[in-house]
Amino acid sequence: MPEKQAITTANAPAAVGPYSQANVVGDFVFTAGQLGVDPQTGQFVSDDVQAQTRRALENLRAVLEAAGTDLAHVVKTTVFLSDMANFKAMNEVYATFFEPPYPARSAVAVKELPLGGLVEIEAVAVKP
Repeated sequence: MPEKQAITTANAPAAVGPYSQANVVGDFVFTAGQLGVDPQTGQFVSDDVQAQTRRALENLRAVLEAAGTDLAHVVKTTVFLSDMANFKAMNEVYATFFEPPYPARSAVAVKELPLGGLVEIEAVAVKP
């Protein structure tokens, strides 16, 4: 198995448990889920799903950049929503962060998210 390298950046919220913000294995980057939390304050940016989605994707971008890649190299995302009624609002913001060919994506509703978040997004990317 190729070596696993943990990625850490202060430009995204610190891990709040025994996990890495991302791991690089070979040419692949596997991120932890990112919430709509401001990395400086540790608080949600808003109680609005669009604001949380925007911040989650900004956090995801920061983690990917720390790993040597970017959103253009994301091949798969998983979006976790606390309420599927927020799908359309999340999707409107999500669409502004990616260009065709879009990453493959799964979106699921879960009972609840860490810290009471409305949306959490994780990704798999390749290094350029």
